[in-house]
Amino acid sequence: MPRALITGITGQDGLYLAELLLAKGYEVFGLMRGQNNPRRSIVANAVPDVRILTGDLTDLSSLLRAIDKAEPDEFYNLGAISFVAYSWENAHLTSQVTGHGVLNALDAVRLYQEDSGKAVRFYQASSSEMFGRVQEVPQRETTLLWPRSPYGVAKVFGHYMTINYRESYGMHASSGILFNHESPRRGPEFVTRKISQAVARIKLGLQDEIVLGNLDAKRDWGFAGDYVDAMWRMLQQDEADDYVVATGETHSIEEFLDAAFAVAELPDWRGHVRQAPEFMRPAEVDLLIGDPAKAKAKLGWEPKVAFPELVRMMVESDLVEQSSKR
Repeated sequence: MPRALITGITGQDGLYLAELLLAKGYEVFGLMRGQNNPRRSIVANAVPDVRILTGDLTDLSSLLRAIDKAEPDEFYNLGAISFVAYSWENAHLTSQVTGHGVLNALDAVRLYQEDSGKAVRFYQASSSEMFGRVQEVPQRETTLLWPRSPYGVAKVFGHYMTINYRESYGMHASSGILFNHESPRRGPEFVTRKISQAVARIKLGLQDEIVLGNLDAKRDWGFAGDYVDAMWRMLQQDEADDYVVATGETHSIEEFLDAAFAVAELPDWRGHVRQAPEFMRPAEVDLLIGDPAKAKAKLGWEPKVAFPELVRMMVESDLVEQSSKR
């Protein structure tokens, strides 16, 4: 039975990845920060077979203890402070967790391998936010990185550190440059879930408006459940590498609003949406669209859930959830 350790187990990607690995017969360990983490119950309900270990990406010794207990064949580093807007408010903490935390994870795996003699395959969750002020359309693995947020800068550090450890120590360390991926498990602070929850509440008469920032920003949105399959496929390759994981399509926030309001059979969204300066980024990322050709050719990976289906999935899930709270 293969063994896997996942950081960021409480997030949408961690939950979907754990489900995937458990279905494939893995023994799965999840790293969680703090004994009384409020999200512990979410993991227990969604993936009860995951064994929880305590640890912190900013604490190398705790990572070493977790790896010693898990004895993993695969290490998936999904843990991060991942809300871009928050990274401007707390740039130092974001840098420590999202950036330096990757170095700690790589060091923990390297030291464990040296001590135990057991090879561990490492996955780093890189991000399309690294492209920022995009220098090429669509964005590929070779596109120049130009991050425009503290989060993006921290992800660039982790991305290049993963490459450096692969080249310096011969580690099987791969990075997935994942473009925006959503699901009903997405945190409510993210714009897609903010919209799907609000649409459900408007439909049910529980609220009247949504307050948003830039409606013109365009993103390449896919389904998180599809993207964790790409992560797993990367670690099954003979050689480690970096891969863009995307749909190859881009849609604006306005298009997401159009689709979400249509699912709920609501009239035009313009009477329900208000823009506010506090939701505008100091440095905007206007367009992200990935070229997944390499992932398709080398991993045999294809996204299965299209944009309209993704929006429908999220709105319908939130309609059920909000109805249960009435």
